[in-house]
Amino acid sequence: MNMRHRHDTLLLIDANPADQKLIRDALTESRLGPYQIECVENLSGGLEQLNQGGIVGILADLFLPDSQGLQTLDKLLLAAPRVPILVLSGPNDEGIASQAVQRGAQDYLPKGHLNRYTLSRALRNMIDRTTAEETLFAEKERAQVTLNSIGDAVLCTDSSGNVTYLNKVAEKMTGWSWEEASGRPLADVFQIIDGITRQPARNPMDMAIEQNKTVGLTANCILIRRDGHESAIEDSAAPIHDRDGHGTGAVIVFHDVSAARSMSLQMSHSAHHDFLTDLPNRMLLNDRLTHAIASARRYHQKLAVLFLDLDGFKHINDSLGHAIGDKLLKAIGERLLAGVRKSDTVSRLGGDEFVVVLSSIEHSEVAALSATKIIAAAIAPYSIDQQDLHVSVSVGISIYPDDGAEAEALIQNADNAMYHAKEHGSNNYRFFQEDMNVQAVRRQALEASLRRALERHEFELHYQPKIDLKSGKITGVEALIRWRHPERGLILPAEFIPIAESCGLIVPIGRWVLAEACTQAREWQSAGLPEIPVAVNISSVEFRDKNFLENLRATLNETGLDPCHLELELTESVLMQHVESTAFVLGELRAMGVHLAVDDFGTGYSSLSYLSQFPINSLKIDKLFVQGITSERDDAPIISAVINMGRSLMQRVIAEGVETREQLAFLQSRGCDEGQGYYFSHPVVAEQFAKMLETGMSTTVLN
Repeated sequence: MNMRHRHDTLLLIDANPADQKLIRDALTESRLGPYQIECVENLSGGLEQLNQGGIVGILADLFLPDSQGLQTLDKLLLAAPRVPILVLSGPNDEGIASQAVQRGAQDYLPKGHLNRYTLSRALRNMIDRTTAEETLFAEKERAQVTLNSIGDAVLCTDSSGNVTYLNKVAEKMTGWSWEEASGRPLADVFQIIDGITRQPARNPMDMAIEQNKTVGLTANCILIRRDGHESAIEDSAAPIHDRDGHGTGAVIVFHDVSAARSMSLQMSHSAHHDFLTDLPNRMLLNDRLTHAIASARRYHQKLAVLFLDLDGFKHINDSLGHAIGDKLLKAIGERLLAGVRKSDTVSRLGGDEFVVVLSSIEHSEVAALSATKIIAAAIAPYSIDQQDLHVSVSVGISIYPDDGAEAEALIQNADNAMYHAKEHGSNNYRFFQEDMNVQAVRRQALEASLRRALERHEFELHYQPKIDLKSGKITGVEALIRWRHPERGLILPAEFIPIAESCGLIVPIGRWVLAEACTQAREWQSAGLPEIPVAVNISSVEFRDKNFLENLRATLNETGLDPCHLELELTESVLMQHVESTAFVLGELRAMGVHLAVDDFGTGYSSLSYLSQFPINSLKIDKLFVQGITSERDDAPIISAVINMGRSLMQRVIAEGVETREQLAFLQSRGCDEGQGYYFSHPVVAEQFAKMLETGMSTTVLN
């Protein structure tokens, strides 16, 4: 069976062995490129080679044993019309060779002038010319498809004002096909009149060529289709120039103005309304609030701004998907609208934040009553796609004129009050107080300092051991970031990590934590200490970063840490975002040898069917459940269920936040594998943890 050629083969058809050798040697010396050469002595052999494919060029003597002269060329062109042909002519055949070029050959080369230089130049020119022609054809086809795909009509003319081209839309709008219109005067095909005077409008092509620039058609222009139908249009015309800058015609682009007007109205609405809930967005909110302030000032009234933030929405959105999250936001918006007057405004600022403007109120108590009603309406259960959903709400309230005289100040102060409401628990409201601004300024200052903390090397890692609850040995360690602020001292992550996430710093900070933890683990190993895995928390933003896997591999390579000694801790909500992409990333991590743990297990919304399929090594019971062992809540059954589930899934179960002897005893009695918490050790600096590794934990903590 003949094998197909590679796509870099030159076909030589010549019956003279001496010519074949000469050409082979010349091609070898020319170093033209990585071309293979197939040689045949007759046309039938050449046609057989062409039939196999892969030929990029043909060198052919037209006078062959089985074919003579131009009929040889005709048969080659018929067999391979897109393969370039270089004719090799004998001393008396140049006339035939010249005719061959006129009939389709790319060029000819007299055998008497054949050498390394002439052959290389002729072949290169032939191949380059063919490549250029193919590129030009592809560009022309692409342009044709593009022009027929756009929504606007396109019409072209030559310098005499005759039509040379219409795309499909132009054919439909004028009633003329390209074939019928070609060569006709523009006025015959593109009949336009002034919509007011009904007089012929000026030819846009003449204006474009005369002014030598793109011009628009006069207002109120009407296009009269071939069958007499009229449509209002807008258009522009631009001159077409040759290389010397001389005008060679014009291109006219036009469309139905009714569609444009409809689009304009839609765009105006979209610019002022939230795309999801169709509620006023921040721009329209500011406008309405400004007008409400002016009215309140004129009539000596008050108004209230309520800033709402949903607690628990992120868990729903992450675990159940954005589709359900979007439907929930729309349902919340509808409830807010139903609970206010027509003169009030309900706006969605983005995410899970809403603002309600209560115009013209007599007393601040009205705002408190409205906030109470809004909270009650918002926290009632939602049934979406057969899911029963619950959210909680935090509301901040600012009053005009007490808390601000401008829209921006009122919204900002209500936002500050909302943060204080959130700090006091869910489903409550707080009125703005002046000292809240001080705390807001403090938060902004903290963010500014945080942006410089990495470059100033202000972060450090503390390490908290994980203890085997049977043997008392240290089985692992979790790396926990701390910020050594130059003025405020040691700041815990609960205070600055949310800020890092909101201002886009969490990814570079996370990369630093990963590199520092891996480096430290490698140093402990080099010092001869027991080799234990180091655990690092990975946020949702880090996990979804497009360079996450690449950066992780680079960190492991640079630090020299074996992947089996690294454990990544991810929350349920992170794992349940975009399950398919999560499964891919987890698969890559497993292939690398990195261990995986589900952090804060039991606090999110997860699918056990997915968790059982993910390559999870450990489940970490959230400290809230551990603390609930001996409280009135009695979370003991939950912990027992998690331990049993982990055992059935062949996963180790780690209890976080172990602080008392009673908690430890319960976990041991239920067969929990590992524990972590203040009962064993607070997070310590690297040097202190190294001593723990060296001496080992005292087994008395388990007795």
